[in-house]
Amino acid sequence: MEAFKDMSAKDGVCIAHSYKIYSNAGEQNFDKLLKKLRSHLPKARVVVCFCEGMTVRGLLMAMRRQGIVGEFLLLGSDGWADRYDVTDGYQREAAGGITIKLQSPDVKWFDDYYLQLRPENNLRNPWFQEFWQNKFKCKLKGYSQDNQIYNKTCSSRLSLTYQYAQDSKMGFVINAIYAMAYGLHNMQVALCPGYKGLCDAMKPIDGQKLLDCIMKANFTGVAGDMIMFDENGDSPGRYEIMNFKKMGKDYFDYINVGSWDNGELKMDDDEIWSTKNSVIRSVCSEPCAKGQIKVIRKGEVSCCWTCTPCKENEIVFDEYTCKACELGSWPTDDLTGCIQIPVEYLRWSDPEPIAAVVFACLGLLATMFVTAIFILYRDTPVVKSSSRELCYIILAGICLGYLCTFCLIAKPQRIYCYLQRIGIGLSPAMSYSALVTKTNRIARILAGSKKKICTKKPRFMSACAQLVIAFLLICIQLGIIVALFIMEPPNIMFDYPSIREVYLICNTNNLGVVAPLGYNGLLILSCTFYAFKTRNVPANFNEAKYIAFTMYTTCIIWLAFVPIYFGSNYKIITMCFSVSLSATVALGCMFVPKVYIILAKPERNVRSAFTTSTVVRMHVGDGKSSSAASRSSSLVNLWKRRGSSGETLSISFTPGPTHTYCQQPIGMCFRTKQDMFLKKEGKANRSNGKSVTWAQNEKSNRGQHLWQRLSVHVKKKDSTNQTAVIKPFSKSSTENRYISTSYPESSAKMLYDVSEAEEHYPVQYRPQTPSPISTVSQRAASVTRTDDDIPSFHSDTAQRSGSSQGSLMDQISNVVTRFTANISELNSMMLSSNTQGTLVPTPLCSSYLIPREIQLPTAMTTFAEIQPAPAIEFNEVNLDLLSRLEDQL
Repeated sequence: MEAFKDMSAKDGVCIAHSYKIYSNAGEQNFDKLLKKLRSHLPKARVVVCFCEGMTVRGLLMAMRRQGIVGEFLLLGSDGWADRYDVTDGYQREAAGGITIKLQSPDVKWFDDYYLQLRPENNLRNPWFQEFWQNKFKCKLKGYSQDNQIYNKTCSSRLSLTYQYAQDSKMGFVINAIYAMAYGLHNMQVALCPGYKGLCDAMKPIDGQKLLDCIMKANFTGVAGDMIMFDENGDSPGRYEIMNFKKMGKDYFDYINVGSWDNGELKMDDDEIWSTKNSVIRSVCSEPCAKGQIKVIRKGEVSCCWTCTPCKENEIVFDEYTCKACELGSWPTDDLTGCIQIPVEYLRWSDPEPIAAVVFACLGLLATMFVTAIFILYRDTPVVKSSSRELCYIILAGICLGYLCTFCLIAKPQRIYCYLQRIGIGLSPAMSYSALVTKTNRIARILAGSKKKICTKKPRFMSACAQLVIAFLLICIQLGIIVALFIMEPPNIMFDYPSIREVYLICNTNNLGVVAPLGYNGLLILSCTFYAFKTRNVPANFNEAKYIAFTMYTTCIIWLAFVPIYFGSNYKIITMCFSVSLSATVALGCMFVPKVYIILAKPERNVRSAFTTSTVVRMHVGDGKSSSAASRSSSLVNLWKRRGSSGETLSISFTPGPTHTYCQQPIGMCFRTKQDMFLKKEGKANRSNGKSVTWAQNEKSNRGQHLWQRLSVHVKKKDSTNQTAVIKPFSKSSTENRYISTSYPESSAKMLYDVSEAEEHYPVQYRPQTPSPISTVSQRAASVTRTDDDIPSFHSDTAQRSGSSQGSLMDQISNVVTRFTANISELNSMMLSSNTQGTLVPTPLCSSYLIPREIQLPTAMTTFAEIQPAPAIEFNEVNLDLLSRLEDQL
């Protein structure tokens, strides 16, 4: 039995379970055995019986008791063969059973010999009489060893033909006897050559030698077949396969359905299974489908398995093993081998790259357009107030950001890998380094403007210093990129986002992305901090609010970029759109409003639209008081005039709106803070055109000098324009308020048009010469006026002598203010006569003036020292400081 199990396992025959039972076991043992067969692995329906025929009969009887018919298919060994005594009475339970019978044809001559034997003629066999008595259950007369248990005497009519059937193994018995005989014969020939009978060499007989002689024997058997033995002593096996089946109504019989002869099997399946439905399936597990392997259950037999599919990148190596293909390869359709997966990379024809390229191209065109506008209008207030140099750096970074898209989408090559890492890190660094520099400067300027006393000028405020700072910040990013190049030189590699995808990419690891973007993120946070810090500045101070909005939006973009980039497989497209969106936000929020003002709103492209002051105080006096004024709450001491007597004319101001002030008789006009108007050596800046009111506050003596102080305050309206008319006081100013357009008196102080529309008129500087001051509206060009419409103001010319300069303070302090509510800007210029002491006014057309009722000032304070005015001398250092401050602010 163990040999059968081993050979079955080698041939793939599965034994679900095996049980032993004794041939003389009782009915209960057979019933338990049958229950075990039904409970454990119920799919196993074939029962193989290696047992004697009566044991099979006991199993058939148990099946009858449990009412099991047709549930199992019995396979019997040669112990059952074709015996009717096994199936008698239990044909239905045994129906379909298959048995094996040794192939042994009937020996006809043995029947003839055997059937004629009788006790009286077979005296040579001493056991024949005993055999006769046992066969017929009787005793022979005259036989010395008669069987006392039988009382009946054997009749002379008895014959061996009664219930005789030749045993199926009769041929094997005869062949075995012949094998013994041929072995003895071969031994005698070998040991006793030429000698008849046993010789001394055969006495006693050596069993091992006899076995060797039998193993070597070969002869023709009783059935005419050749008899020989292999190394194991087995003769060739020959079996007949019998099937016990129903042949008719209540009639069952054995039929031959196959044979097995010397390793060759022949089966007549159609005879066994007349229909397909009659075929009995005895399986523990069904065969696995294509692409599946068998996984044996723990503790189960080899025929009981679970079918498990191989992974999608695996092939079926054998019925129990899957084998994975290497990265970059994929199983064939029949799962017998692996083939290479086509390498993928972004192609220009894919939808995502097309969208990214179109977006980048539009951005490049917009960037080039904005850059061209800024270059063409580089000297306008809009561009100058935006820090032109830093803006060019920002525009270069934006342009580089758009160009990164093309390097990212191009088929990966080593040169493109270098360009990708340079562009991705450098383009945001250029933009945000300039923005950090700009917002830092704005924050420092505003912080300084809040101080009551400005002790020193903020450092690094010049354009050159700002450029150096921006380039230093950019160089830090370049250093990071170069260090990463040294650590990991750019190259191409294969990326496997999934087992079925292979992409050709640049070998940029997470550090190569995080380090440059981390530095850019630091710049973004710095910009955002300064943008938030300057969020409450006046609405028209540079582009602070646009920078703030840019940085808030940029922070949102990059916060969304980080999880998308590191959490998806679309890293290249994500990078393209993130860089392009950041560039677009910077371009749209910071530059589009400026381009709109330049092209669509030129009237707003004036310096007054980019300044913030609200209050100005101007002090005029000698050197002693000027030093005191410089220690007051003024921001900058603008210039001083020194004369022969050591007197100094000092003019200082506090942060306030941009307004035009004129000083007479020295002929100098200026505006506060961002848009100062200076007139020196024939050079003039332009006025901004704001309106002011002049307030008289106090009049008192300080020491031995009489001082005049002029305080200026803005009167602002949202929906209306304002203007002011300024003239020097004289004794006749209250008597003659208007003069004709012919200006007959040379001492009269005329009004002149210095509006924004006439900014091209030059203003010349004439020292020691009184100058008229005039203000007109740009919007009043088409209005016709009479002589009465022209307000003019006269000064006391008698006081103007070659040796007296007392009119200096009078000319400044004698101011009459007139307001109108519909003029856009205040423009003030001061023109000097060609010769000292002689006023040659330049008349203005009356159509530029608007008649209004004169609105007297609410308050005015004048303190004047009546002394000769020395020659005016300018402090060049303070003038340069004024110019630099103008550009900075």
